[in-house]
Amino acid sequence: MRFPSVLFLAAMSVCVMAQTPQPKPATPPPAETPAMTGPDGVTVPLEIKAPGPMLPPDRVVIRVGEVSLTAGQLDQILDAYPESQRVYANGPGRQQFIDQLVRVLTLAQEGKRRKLDLTDRFRNQLTYSAAGILSNHTDEDIKKNIKIDDDMLQKYLVAHPLDYMQLRARHILIRMQGSSIAVMPGQKELTEAEALAKAQEIRKKIVEGADFAELASSESSDISTSGKGGDLGFFKRGQMPPSIEEAAFALKVGEVSQPVKTSLGYALIKLEEQKPVKPFEDLKPEMERNLRNEKAREYVESLKALIHVEIDPEFASPSKSITGVKAK
Repeated sequence: MRFPSVLFLAAMSVCVMAQTPQPKPATPPPAETPAMTGPDGVTVPLEIKAPGPMLPPDRVVIRVGEVSLTAGQLDQILDAYPESQRVYANGPGRQQFIDQLVRVLTLAQEGKRRKLDLTDRFRNQLTYSAAGILSNHTDEDIKKNIKIDDDMLQKYLVAHPLDYMQLRARHILIRMQGSSIAVMPGQKELTEAEALAKAQEIRKKIVEGADFAELASSESSDISTSGKGGDLGFFKRGQMPPSIEEAAFALKVGEVSQPVKTSLGYALIKLEEQKPVKPFEDLKPEMERNLRNEKAREYVESLKALIHVEIDPEFASPSKSITGVKAK
């Protein structure tokens, strides 16, 4: 397994933090991780061990020429990596990470000896890389300072039913020509237009007061649910055909949909019940993370509205070359 090359952004964070120590206690690897997917996409088994003692954050653990790095500094450098790569670098990929870090610092010092750090190319790339690091820190700070309470999460839950809710619904299926299900005994083969007309007729009866479950028992072509009054049970996102899912999640409890076309025929759907897929307390961490991200995006958009942005229209066109590289 190969640890990916440290990008310019990571290399710059190494140099910056080597000059400005800001140590903090190192985070131990997880105590129980039976397998881990490395940065190259390969999953490898990990030997489960109890976390060892943490190194003092001010202890120098790597020296490469004129640069010394402490355990605390390396912990901060690893913060720039995705979580899976941090765990990998703290476990089976430790030596690969060290080797790559030594290579980067060695080449960086050689670059200084060659005065490559004085070139316009380096300075321009450094400017954007430093801005990228500061941007990430600012994004983290914005999210950290967003206040979220249970009332906000309850509203978020209601506003995102596809992600967090499960439904219990009934349906009545009217078979049409070309359906993969067989024609029920005593029922005629209906064209698509006839199936739609029948579904509309049944819906009219329901609106006028007829019992949905009774009509499902007598009229539905779905023998797997007709005996249960068309009851589909509880289902969540991804468990129903897209057209059925879209119609069901758009309903309020007690409402009946318009006829929904499926590959089997036309369906009428009645929403009986809606509830979270998990208890609210179990959903809170994921919802809070998603809501925090959403609020942060809104805040950044408000910042962008306050800043003058001007973009050359020719630069924005993908048909124009920025430098010597031809656009395809």
